[in-house]
Amino acid sequence: MAVLITKETIDEISQRIRDLYLADQVPWIVGYSGGKDSTATLQLVWHAIAGLPGKARQHKTIHVISTDTLVEQPVVGAWVNRSLALMKEAARDQGLPIEPHRLTPETKNTFWVNLIGKGYPAPRRNFRWCTSRLKIDPANRFIQNVVTRHGEAILILGTRKAESQQRAQNMKRYEEKRIRDWLSPNGTLPNSFIFTPIEDWTNDDVWFYLMQVRNPWGVSNKELLAMYRGASADNECPLVVDTSTPSCGSSRFGCWVCTVVSQDKSMEAMIQNDWEKVWMTPLLEFRNEIGSLNENGVLDDWDRRDFRRITGRVELDKKGRAIHGPYTKEWREYWLRRLLQVEAEIQKNGPKDIGQLQLITDDELREIRRIWVEEKHEFDDSLPRIYKEVTGREYPYLNDLRKGPFGKPEWDLLKEVCGEDSVFFELQASLLDVEQRVGGLALRRGVVNRLATLIRRAYFSNEEEAVVALKERVGQWEDRDEKFHAKLEVYLQEGPEAG
Repeated sequence: MAVLITKETIDEISQRIRDLYLADQVPWIVGYSGGKDSTATLQLVWHAIAGLPGKARQHKTIHVISTDTLVEQPVVGAWVNRSLALMKEAARDQGLPIEPHRLTPETKNTFWVNLIGKGYPAPRRNFRWCTSRLKIDPANRFIQNVVTRHGEAILILGTRKAESQQRAQNMKRYEEKRIRDWLSPNGTLPNSFIFTPIEDWTNDDVWFYLMQVRNPWGVSNKELLAMYRGASADNECPLVVDTSTPSCGSSRFGCWVCTVVSQDKSMEAMIQNDWEKVWMTPLLEFRNEIGSLNENGVLDDWDRRDFRRITGRVELDKKGRAIHGPYTKEWREYWLRRLLQVEAEIQKNGPKDIGQLQLITDDELREIRRIWVEEKHEFDDSLPRIYKEVTGREYPYLNDLRKGPFGKPEWDLLKEVCGEDSVFFELQASLLDVEQRVGGLALRRGVVNRLATLIRRAYFSNEEEAVVALKERVGQWEDRDEKFHAKLEVYLQEGPEAG
């Protein structure tokens, strides 16, 4: 149900915010993404607290957290970073206890470390490995730290029932568990509560409020509206509409490389609606390459992936095909090369405020190299070479890893000796690498187990051999099951003497 946004409505919400703020010493944590809902929520909180007299304003700390996944859509990422900087200045100038925080995932959990480093296939609806690592974990870690220090925390979020039927049902379920007015329990983090000031607002309520009320930290809400309008396919953003009319709320900003959706309509619309955004075209093309679809509109990258799972196991799907695992070495190297090429293109052609944009950080490059060399035993150490070929610069962290006796020449020689048998080549390279790493150790505890694990990975020479062997094994078990059930049936019908 839409809320009529009037001065009385805003005054009522503002008073509710002040009452909750002064009721205890529990720190507040406001979630801010730079979008319309979180902007409206933070504005309400900011104006309400600013309306308190002197000392009351400083009653307790209000943290504002924004999670940067490191693959944010660049225009939105720049908007959020600018907003956080302005918040810090404005809070200080206005004497408010508001502290903005930019959160990022741990290096081991970033998108590129997992996709290029470990070879995780591009995220999809049934394998959405990115959301928790990139967005949820950094926020939860911050919240848990606040709870550890203070015992409790109150989260203020811009979630609304009108967003979806499922969202409305979830919010209603937790409303019924409230033990304090307006504070719902957090279903995932103990000792934290959730306050949703705009829970009953519609998209149009949000936009009406943003257009009528000045932004207190100095950004222009009209710029925000323009950003949403630019991300709508028809370049329109109606504010007063009936339920059949699409609103700007349907525009979605997220990770520019997201492949969970079949196409990035927001980025496509931005490029289509504004010639100044054409510089983003390489991002869209790269995203579409990673998330390439088959004729049925399904993400299809099996030919880019190893026929074994990341653990080395071979498993069959319901159709009797091998369930492919991580990207092969060839494709991981290809993705790195393409990413560096796109980064160079963006830095060359993007606007000044985007010009030095890093699509992949130095820390991510270092971790990817470590994974390739130390965990995947790829002693040809190709990352520095790829980096130099694309950028024209020497890789700056060559001394991060201990240099072993083997390198690219030995890698190429071994590959030549092993011929077309890629699994056998991988096995020999891995065994050599492990042996040279532990060769000087007095205690070689665990080495045999490591070698055995590598040998088990190479049990099948290729996918066809693995599938045939597993089907035979499954057939044997099914045959045993049939014989067992036949005997059981006779036993149940005729008694133990029949056996």
